[in-house]
Amino acid sequence: MGSTTSERDDPAEWDVVRPRRPSRVAGVDMAGFRVPALVGGLRVVPHPAVMLILEFGAGAPTVDDGAGRRHRGSLVAGPGFGSGGGVRAWGEHVECVQVRLSPVIAGMALGACPAELAGSPVSLDDLWVREASRIRERLGEIPSWEGRFAFTEAVLVRRLARRLEARTSVDPAVAWAWNRIVVSRGLLRVDHLAAELGWSRKRLWSRFHSHIGIPPKYAAKLVRFDHAVHRLVAGEGAARVAADGGYCDQSHLHRDVTALTGSTPTTVVGEPFLTVDDRAWPAVAGGSCVPRNGGCACPPCSPKLFEQGVPPRRRLPKHSRGMCP
Repeated sequence: MGSTTSERDDPAEWDVVRPRRPSRVAGVDMAGFRVPALVGGLRVVPHPAVMLILEFGAGAPTVDDGAGRRHRGSLVAGPGFGSGGGVRAWGEHVECVQVRLSPVIAGMALGACPAELAGSPVSLDDLWVREASRIRERLGEIPSWEGRFAFTEAVLVRRLARRLEARTSVDPAVAWAWNRIVVSRGLLRVDHLAAELGWSRKRLWSRFHSHIGIPPKYAAKLVRFDHAVHRLVAGEGAARVAADGGYCDQSHLHRDVTALTGSTPTTVVGEPFLTVDDRAWPAVAGGSCVPRNGGCACPPCSPKLFEQGVPPRRRLPKHSRGMCP
């Protein structure tokens, strides 16, 4: 288990903890957060995953969705939540487990299709009713972060098992399309993706949006942005990041970062959310993977994600040297 405190000048001291081992559920990443105070509000930076916040501290976080609505306590938000830079989180003595769920499994784990989570976040009390309060109480009783991670994983495993028995899942072809976008780091063109599936662009857009909650082009934009912004946080130059990340030029990168975060590439690297994010999710944010049995072991590339998502007569993407492409 790793723990870190923010080195920023913010009065808030972040304590961030991540599990000792990857989740045994493909498409699930977790981290624990303990924050004395979110001074001035924390800008939420969009990410290509469904976000689940399980709070259990003395003070519950409050999220202002930028449209005049505030949501307090545990919540769920769809892929890209925070786009535009208007979403901020507040609170004192906040303790929570944050879970990132691939949209491929999020519907089964949460009991709500990612398309239902688009836009404003949803209170977990509304989604899980009594189970949400029981989870909060149990997390507060568990003394260690590793115990909390294990408990959270067990909850997700149990919910996934129930949903699998009910045979509710994302369309296999849509799951395959999502994972192709992730593995390509958002560089795959939508028309090429449709051609690989033997679909029209219109059909791909309709099916993808209904199952994932966002259009395929926007999904690619989010994935591309996520890799680019973490490289910026790591100190790489904007020109190099734009050239390697599939952007037409540096201006294109600037426009995308501004549209998604409300901040420029120069200032976004100082966002506390991203600084903590980079430390809490290093396997994904760093852009590299740890080889396992000659293959890639990171959540987006795990073969388990592809088991029900391979289109007929097509092979899975191959990774060389156990690294993401």
